[in-house]
Amino acid sequence: MITKIEGGVCAAKGFTAGGVHCGIRKNRIKKDLSMIVSEVPASAAAVYTTNLVKGAPLLVTKQHLENGLAQAIICNSGNANTCNADGIEIAEKMCALAADKLNISEDDVIVASTGVIGQPLDIAPIAEGMAPLAASCSSCGSADAAEGIMTTDTVKKEIAVSFQLGGKTCRLGGIAKGSGMIHPNMATMLVFLTTDAAISPEMLKKALSTDVASTFNMISIDGDTSTNDMVAVLANGLAGNPRIETEGEDFSAFCSALNSVTVCLCRMIAGDGEGATKLLECRVSGAKDEMTAKTAAKSVICSSLLKAAMFGADANWGRVLCAVGYSGADVDVSKIGVAFESKAGKITVCENGSGVEFSEEYAKKILSESEIDILVSLGEGEASATAWGCDLTYDYVRINGDYRT
Repeated sequence: MITKIEGGVCAAKGFTAGGVHCGIRKNRIKKDLSMIVSEVPASAAAVYTTNLVKGAPLLVTKQHLENGLAQAIICNSGNANTCNADGIEIAEKMCALAADKLNISEDDVIVASTGVIGQPLDIAPIAEGMAPLAASCSSCGSADAAEGIMTTDTVKKEIAVSFQLGGKTCRLGGIAKGSGMIHPNMATMLVFLTTDAAISPEMLKKALSTDVASTFNMISIDGDTSTNDMVAVLANGLAGNPRIETEGEDFSAFCSALNSVTVCLCRMIAGDGEGATKLLECRVSGAKDEMTAKTAAKSVICSSLLKAAMFGADANWGRVLCAVGYSGADVDVSKIGVAFESKAGKITVCENGSGVEFSEEYAKKILSESEIDILVSLGEGEASATAWGCDLTYDYVRINGDYRT
């Protein structure tokens, strides 16, 4: 059984976290430097953005994780440390500074940055803030760490669960940031996960890579894939379960727990899209295979016209069919059905590729809720997929029109 618990990235045994304002961001009430620490070296894995332009921290982290081990995560907000001539040097200095305060090897530090691209990142405030940051780390520090990685996010994103492995209670938690510049094909934001489950680096990487394909890669806010996207996970083994070395019952249970956390974070990120007023979840069923379902679901959730219609509570189902039609998915349009659903009710608007009579007033009531399900049936098989996004509002342009200033 998977049970939701409190604690975020500190829910698992042996993990502490913290966040402080060090001076990267001008607003002194906003934390801009975060840390997560395991009391022992941990199995580690990460996945990275597919954008050819990658932030320097990702390159340094990838090198540090070649041995599959890490013990700490350091992340700043307010500056992406991307496209900077001294980016690698700055990222390495961040690791060295953190390692010095924690008395660990700098090669065991995962480093990340988020914020404006192409602006030099001054190491001075980070150096000055490292001691108070390390001192701030505690078993109650997940919320502070979550706050420290936020950029245009309006809410902190954290979640944790407990589950059983080999007769032992294990815990897995995570924090995330993501509001804009989010589009499928990798992680679409920053996510840091921690668990006290014992699992080998190889199996941890397999679990993460498999999960990302059906969770974080299925979110889109605005069609832009970031340069600094990363999902990283630490597993320190302090729960004492038999170490997972191969596939089997325990590995499946671990993957289920991981998925329960990542799906929650996906929904939080999609619902907090820049300027968003509504969380959209597109569920495609009846596909001939999973790839067809994923392709169709992502296309619907990425449609700017559909997102705008959802903002206006307009049941313009033709935009759903249009998005499926240009998605590249191999579908029979004459079999497609569409329905909209929310806590206000459910309404069918299309059957067999054609419109059906429905109450526009009732449809508007359904689409006026803050969470909307877009249900697409392809009528050709048993495969399904889910994608997440948000509506497209006036505020999205306002936020990004003056992002640097």
